[in-house]
Amino acid sequence: MENSSEIVSFVLSMYGDIGHLKYLYFLLTMILYVSVILANTALIVIIYVKPNLHEPMYLFLCSLFVNDIYGSTALLPCLMVQILSETHDISLLFCFIQIFNIQTYVDIEFWTLAIMSYDRYVCICKPLHYNSIITTRRVQIVILVTWIVSFIQVGVLLSFTIRLRFCGTVIEKVCCVNDLVLELSCSPNRMLSYLNSLLFGLVFGVTAPLVFILFTYVKILSVCLKASKETKTKAFDTCTPHLVSIMSFVFACFYNIVSQKFDMTFVPLELRVILLTYAFLIQPMLNPLIYGLKLSKIRGAFKGLTNIYTGSHYPSTIILHRESVVKKIHIHRAFVYIKH
Repeated sequence: MENSSEIVSFVLSMYGDIGHLKYLYFLLTMILYVSVILANTALIVIIYVKPNLHEPMYLFLCSLFVNDIYGSTALLPCLMVQILSETHDISLLFCFIQIFNIQTYVDIEFWTLAIMSYDRYVCICKPLHYNSIITTRRVQIVILVTWIVSFIQVGVLLSFTIRLRFCGTVIEKVCCVNDLVLELSCSPNRMLSYLNSLLFGLVFGVTAPLVFILFTYVKILSVCLKASKETKTKAFDTCTPHLVSIMSFVFACFYNIVSQKFDMTFVPLELRVILLTYAFLIQPMLNPLIYGLKLSKIRGAFKGLTNIYTGSHYPSTIILHRESVVKKIHIHRAFVYIKH
């Protein structure tokens, strides 16, 4: 190991001095974080307790929601601590842990969306073979492999970074980013770490799943162009939430990559912070909203659970009981009338 004993922490310089506004920012961040946890957990519970949602597509969604909670937790607790802190230091150990968590979150998100695009492709282009190709067992294995491979891949990537010696301490971000940490290194072999970051971070983690997603949607589009209006409508309804989620996450990652390479100081600081944290604040809220509102089975299951816990299923019982009482009263009156 070549880690310098002189550098024990980095400084996250983007926070700056925000004065008393830090309490407001802390409160807003906490509200958003709690909202992310509640929204995603609610949908995970709904999918778990409803047997009719134990289908391949909903298993993918469950993995996506778990990853959204994981991604938010990778940044937001640290973000809240840094907002209230006066120094904005982060130790090397916690910085490397944050890099690992953030990078695995990004990789799992992209690959989950890529696998979901294949699920949509089979559903639209090969509907008769869907149940034989996309089985629950296969989906469970693919989800497990996605998580395990992402953890291994990022572990390999980070193993090159932690061996470096660091001479700089200032990271111009709100969190630790592998490429920016590499720029602080003065080790002669840091070029190998750059190549490793390019291969495992950008190529495997981002480019490969995006190419796969593009390929599947080209196939879907080619089939839809020849299909009936009903099929086109079904395809549009099925793919819309997925496409919105993909475009949103691509935008978030694209801005983060661009902001590392170019001077973005012309953008107001508050907006820069929002854009940099978009993938951890907005994306994890967007996914449960678009899938929860768009997919009728989830909406129906949510309404059913809401009715159970609010007691709104009782009125039907009360109505039946009232009708029974009214009927007995009528029979009694008729009996009295006949008797007299």
